[in-house]
Amino acid sequence: MSADLVQAAIAAMAKAYAPYSKFPVGAAVRGASGAVYAGCNVENAAYPQGCCAETSAISALVLGGETRLVEVAVAGPGDHLVTPCGGCRQRLREFAADAVKVHICGPEGLRRTVALGDLLPLSFGPQHLGGEGG
Repeated sequence: MSADLVQAAIAAMAKAYAPYSKFPVGAAVRGASGAVYAGCNVENAAYPQGCCAETSAISALVLGGETRLVEVAVAGPGDHLVTPCGGCRQRLREFAADAVKVHICGPEGLRRTVALGDLLPLSFGPQHLGGEGG
């Protein structure tokens, strides 16, 4: 387990802007360089114009000059596992191989770890279009 990544996701969850759903989510991704990039969900009154935590973290990764991620953590509230939504699974796949570990967390810490390929089986990735994705 990568404690720094999990803690970054939990800290990002605490900063989420979720006045409508009251469902804060935080995410953190580790770039190929080892740097950690975090993001939170940001809602908008003109729903669905907000953005997911994973999207925010990926944007920070790209802004940081990276295009590959090697690990992910997602943190959400409640008793159930909070996994990336379908759209975010595809967004993660753009920058990560199927084997990349996704740590699913609650406010208390790690709950479960799965491979991205298990969340998005038979995925469509950059390699389908001649890109460098894995």
